[in-house]
Amino acid sequence: EIKQIASPTILIPYTSQDFPPGPVASQGNLIASWDDLIWSALTIGRPNIAYVFAHREASFYEALFRLSLIRLAVEQRFESGALYRTSAFRALDLSEKGAISYFLGMVICKLFADQMLQTPWLLHLDVFKDQLDLAIVRGRSRPDLVGQSKSGVWHVFECKGRSSVPGSEERRKAKEQAQRLTRVDSTDCKLHVGAIAYFRQERLEFHWRDPEPKESKELVPFNVKLSKDAWRQYYAPAMALGASTGVDRTSDRGAAADVDVEIHEEIRERLVMGEWEEARTMAHEMRRTLVEEGFHPDGLRVRAGNTWHEKLGQASTS
Repeated sequence: EIKQIASPTILIPYTSQDFPPGPVASQGNLIASWDDLIWSALTIGRPNIAYVFAHREASFYEALFRLSLIRLAVEQRFESGALYRTSAFRALDLSEKGAISYFLGMVICKLFADQMLQTPWLLHLDVFKDQLDLAIVRGRSRPDLVGQSKSGVWHVFECKGRSSVPGSEERRKAKEQAQRLTRVDSTDCKLHVGAIAYFRQERLEFHWRDPEPKESKELVPFNVKLSKDAWRQYYAPAMALGASTGVDRTSDRGAAADVDVEIHEEIRERLVMGEWEEARTMAHEMRRTLVEEGFHPDGLRVRAGNTWHEKLGQASTS
């Protein structure tokens, strides 16, 4: 049984630059919870084991890996509500820190895209790797994520994670990489966002930028087409932690990770049958109902157990 308490509010300070007039403020605090953070980590669309998610063993370990990275990286200080780097994270070597920071950057970017841009659906560009020129696949000058808003608009995100406050050159490079992807499914991408999650005096903060694109001879634009099973990689890690039937919300594996994962029954039926695109379409059509019933727009509801609210290494007294 997963023991839960009311998930305390998490505050992530942010700054924004050059966004068009709208819901993105120039600075402030994103208000989230551990439930939101775990949902983002499970669905960010980064495939470490490509196209083996039909095998539940691989899916489970992929999900556990993602949750472990978040648990290792940050913990909350309740007096401020902010997230801080853990001592375990600080003790890692540079290459380990780099890998975790990169993943954390994508997770935090998804939270902001969901709340501020109404874009809960994010896929890693690796989903499209079979369509890309070999130089693009091997190269580093390409964005990380493509995201579809609730209204069907596509945005592009280049995500970075840093251990310190990024300089102007790092912010410029992130923006340039986001500019390369121009179309998804023959639809022009609207925003090309360079995003960086970083630590300022051990506190997690976020910066993102969307200035007007500038022409550059060094940046060759490209476009991609969405394959029918692209959403397989989005849903599979969460499915591995959720129950296979609607009787119990969470599998034993979900309980082992101290996470309660519930998949809306109508969405789950499609996923169990491997109808990934149909599940995505149904969730889009049901998005208002899903939100009213307490689910995310993708049909998932995630709840963090008590251990997620404790400091790393702190023993539970419950």
